[in-house]
This record gives sequence, C-alpha cells and structure tokens, in this order.
Amino acid sequence: MLAEKTRIHLIGIGGIGVSGVARALLALGHDVSGSDVRESQLTTWLREAGAAVTIGHAADNLEGAELVVHSTAIPETNVELIAARERGIPVRHRSELLGDILDTRPVAVGVVGTHGKGTVTSAVTWILEQAGRRPSFIIGGLLENLGKQNARVTDSDVITAEVDESDGSLKNVRPTVVVVNNLEADHLNYYDSLEHVQDTVVAALNDNPRLKRVIVNHDDPGARAIIPRLKAPVTTFGREPGADVRGVDATAGIHGGRFTLVAHGEPLGEVALCQPGLYNVDNAIAAAAAALHLDVGYADIAAALAGFTGLENRFTVVHAAGRRIVKDYISHPTGIRRVLQAAASDDGPITAVFKPYRFTMINYLQDDYAEAFHDATHTVITELYTAGEVPIPGIDTAYLCDKIRARGPAVTYIPEMDDILPFLHERVGEGEQVIFFGGDDLFRLADRYAAELEARA
Repeated sequence: MLAEKTRIHLIGIGGIGVSGVARALLALGHDVSGSDVRESQLTTWLREAGAAVTIGHAADNLEGAELVVHSTAIPETNVELIAARERGIPVRHRSELLGDILDTRPVAVGVVGTHGKGTVTSAVTWILEQAGRRPSFIIGGLLENLGKQNARVTDSDVITAEVDESDGSLKNVRPTVVVVNNLEADHLNYYDSLEHVQDTVVAALNDNPRLKRVIVNHDDPGARAIIPRLKAPVTTFGREPGADVRGVDATAGIHGGRFTLVAHGEPLGEVALCQPGLYNVDNAIAAAAAALHLDVGYADIAAALAGFTGLENRFTVVHAAGRRIVKDYISHPTGIRRVLQAAASDDGPITAVFKPYRFTMINYLQDDYAEAFHDATHTVITELYTAGEVPIPGIDTAYLCDKIRARGPAVTYIPEMDDILPFLHERVGEGEQVIFFGGDDLFRLADRYAAELEARA
C-alpha cells in the first residue's frame, strides 16, 4: 500500500497517535490531508510539514482522497467515515498504516505495555540516535531530546514505535523486536480482565511473522506470566535476580537515579539518569536491554541515558513562586503511585490533582486507586471523563473519593475544574508540590496555575 505515492486523508489528524503516522507518511512522499475538531500544536506542525488540515469534519474534506485512515477514537457515526464507505474509498485503521510503515525497515522495535511504553520507546530512540544510528520513530508523545517531535523518517535501517495495545490493534503491527514493559488490567472499555489483555498480546506476538526477539519485564507478574506462551526467543530485564539484563544496586530520587547495568551476569558499568523515580530506572533498564540486543555498546547506552529527558508531560516540572508544579499524563493507579513515590523522595507536601477516566476503570481498579494516592498529602479530584461510557450504578467520582478517604488520605472533591485554582491558591504554600494527573485540559489548568502564581508574586 505504501509502495506508491498516495493521497491519504486522516480523520482526527491532530491526535497524538494519528499525527505521528501523518508525519511519517509525509516524509515517505505521500500527499496527506486530514481533519480534526480543533486547532492544536500538532495541527500547526502538520501544516508546516505540508499536510492540508481542515478544522471540522465534513464529507467534502475527502475530495481527491484515495485512502481514508481513522483511529479507534473516531465513532462509526463520523460523517467522513460514513462518506468514505459510501463512496467506496478504502478505509484503514491507524494501526494498519503504522504496520505498513514499520514494514519498510528491516529492524523495527515496538514497545507495548500498560504504562511507560512511550518513555521506553523514546529512550531506545535516543540511545540509537546517540550511537549514530539515526532511527526513524513514531511515538505517542513528544520526544524532548529531538525537538519535541513524535515522528521522524530517516534512511536508517531501524525504526522504533510505541505500539498501542488498548484496542487490540497491535495485531496489525509487525516489529522484529518487541519490548513488553508491563501488563496490567487497563483499557477496560475494551478488555474484560488482565487475562484478556495477556491473551491479546500473546496472540499478536505469536502471529507476527517478522518477530525475532521479545524483551520482557521479569519483575512484572503480568508480563512474566506470558513468557512460556511465546514462540519467539525471550530476553528478560529487571532489577530482581533472575533477569537476563539487570539494574543492580538501583537508587532514585526526585532529581534522578542510578544503577549498575549487568548483562547475563557480566557487570558493564554504572548508569546515571536525570529522570526521577525507580519507575524510570525500570524504563531505562528496558531500553538498555533493547539497545544491547541491537548491538549498542554500554558506553553509548550510559551516555545517552545520562542526558535522556523523556516525553513532554511525563513528570514535566515547572517552578513558579516557590512551588514545584508537575504534569504527568498517567491515569492508571500503578503509574500514579510510582510518580507520587518519586515526588515524595523530596521534601515538601504534595497536593495531587486528578481527573478520573471512565466508569470501567474506577469500577475494576477501585482498590488500586484507593492505594495510589498514599504519598500525597492532599488529593483533589474533579469530575471524571466518561469517554461516552454508559454509567455503572453506584460507580462515580464521589464513590472514588470515598474509597480513597477510607484508606486514610485527605481528599477534596471539586466537580468544576475552574474551582480548583482558587482552592490551590488558598491551600498550597511555598516549598510545596502540586502534581496534575490527566490530559490536556488539566495540563492547561496547570499552566494557568503557574501563570497566576507568577502574576501574584
């Protein structure tokens, strides 16, 4: 499909995943158009790169399109999707195009996992970049070290990609090397259990004819459990004894971490990180294991990880009027707990601000959420984003607040987001931390909070 120049139209082109595919298609020489409901930094960048971007969905936007691409986020009722099918224009899922793009390179590294996959993909990319390999990449986030890009196509023989398992579409992507960072119950609008997640990942990996190696998190029970079911050779990584590639004597705090990298029993040397928390140590070990498999030496790995700054809005820190403000995209309770643990390694009370996501997530993971905020001095929770889900009786934001309070942490429920900032101005003093967990709307609130603090100062 990608062998010849094609006019390709992408619905929802401003989404972080779709925009990455769009940028890659442009670099491969295709004519690209797309539509979205609002302007954004990504739509601006795509226009500058040569895409024809329209704000608003309409059947007329398909004029001249030979292929229409959509993601799972686009409903079947979308006017452009309906028009494409009525006109007989081929329609494909974003993951199918991602698979086609990866197929253009003999070495393709894909990273899957409940959390951390974007960071691991970025770290592998940066290690390869620093080793002179200049990889192509497509990531569901903006890579700070490479000019806040989420995609690039070069003439290198290697490409890296974050592979989304949230909707089962990873079966359409065929990496030669796969990193399984962790597997937990998540995306419960699609999956009904952790076992369903594991079955889907195993089936996708075993059906991939290009797969040559799977690199699995030995320390994560959900990931480790699939190892006996995999057909491809496996390399394990982790901090615990028994992993093939280990991070030994690991320590971490708010300003970074360090560990000794050991491969198959042989100590290679120390690795220092500038990213906070033990969870980023784990991400770095995963990236190091992938890089070693790709014949990158220890010296290049250590040098790259020492300067790796990650993705935008993954523990992104802003200092304002003596407060530390952190933005983190994570919404899964395990990720929230790890971020708060990292922040708690430094002095200063922590106020967590969280916008829950989906009734199904609260219902299935309610006990995990109840424990996730243990390291926050105070937690502010605003009204959940339902993503169009049908309500579950008895499961709502107030219920989640009660679950967290029952385990001890102080919780304030503030339904309207505009009411959060007055609360923070009243309650948070100099030397304290505020951590915003959620999506773009909450990050805009964090930016407003920082601006208002500076104005008041």
